[in-house]
Amino acid sequence: MALVLHAGNTNKNAFKALITAEYTGVNVELVKNFEMGVTNKTHEFLKMNPIGKVPVLETPDGPIFESNAIARYVARLKADNPLLGSSLIDSAHIEQWIDFSSLEIDTNILCWFIPRVGFAVYLPQVEEAAIASLKRALAALNTHLASNTYLVGHSVTLADIIMTCNLTLGFSRILTKSFTSEFPHVERYFWTMVNIPNFRKILGEIKQAESVPPVQSAKKPTQSKEPAKPKAQAEPKKEAAKETAKPKVEDAGEEEAPKPKPKNPLDLLPPSKMILDEWKRLYSNTKTNFREVAIKGFWDMYDPEGYSLWFCDYKYNDENTVSFVTLNKVGGFLQRMDLGRKYAFGKMLVIGSEPPFKKVDINDEAQKERVSQMIEDHEPFEGEALLDAKCFK
Repeated sequence: MALVLHAGNTNKNAFKALITAEYTGVNVELVKNFEMGVTNKTHEFLKMNPIGKVPVLETPDGPIFESNAIARYVARLKADNPLLGSSLIDSAHIEQWIDFSSLEIDTNILCWFIPRVGFAVYLPQVEEAAIASLKRALAALNTHLASNTYLVGHSVTLADIIMTCNLTLGFSRILTKSFTSEFPHVERYFWTMVNIPNFRKILGEIKQAESVPPVQSAKKPTQSKEPAKPKAQAEPKKEAAKETAKPKVEDAGEEEAPKPKPKNPLDLLPPSKMILDEWKRLYSNTKTNFREVAIKGFWDMYDPEGYSLWFCDYKYNDENTVSFVTLNKVGGFLQRMDLGRKYAFGKMLVIGSEPPFKKVDINDEAQKERVSQMIEDHEPFEGEALLDAKCFK
């Protein structure tokens, strides 16, 4: 019996199992002609999940409901699946981020989104609390991703699959660019993940929401019924309500308009033919034949009219006598470069031991080769052991 997934073809919780299946090499068939609110109310469906929630996975050993449990089951069908971690601590961290994604990210996105589209009662104070909690969670995630490409380790895990699927609803329906720009590492992470082939095959093309959905009408809490009053008595009250509302509109018009944020001077430069995000995705996603794919891709994309390359050596290497202190300096420097992340890419290598900055002459093949070796973490680097490398992207 094949694995059959019962859910609609746009259900982000179903995507978790489908993407996991792509990585695991397992055939999971999405049931055809599934109609939410109809199919999941049938007697056959309720035998699989008594409360009628989706998705549900049919297996030879019986049905499974709850999307994270389904994704775990699919991942475990492959022995020693790297999606589940290669060590006990990695496995624990994967479970940690799955819980974080569900409880801190998904829950708060839904608390913000669902009332606005009319599936729950809209309460401004509840929305305000959900947005505050979501921002706190995204800030924590942003800090973690400042020095990590993936949530755990150096490749995609089940935590990344579930986190990305949960973020997909937010980015596509309610998280506008003005909202997510506060979390640049989360942005970079999300767009990198959704463009990985196994993700893109299931998710398709994702476009970011341009505006927050307006509040739709929803059923209000039931209140005790009162005898109907004559229409003639109701109309004066409506007029009075309109009159009391007018001063509020006038007061709002008197408030000082918010000042526009000043543009970064770098945004005023002519556009470059090199799209930096495309290069960063190529760098992040290339796992094999790095020189043939990523390094060649870099030099093919590089636009000397729009960007320049520089070598930079640390001026105070005589202070770098303790390895972990040196590595912390590098990490701290890159964190403080956040404002430049949109406009720059860099590699910092810690090696054995001249002036700090030197512009790269791209017509000099030796200098181009040095850039290539820095990008690919070539070891040894210029005859010195490579102790560590950090990437700014």
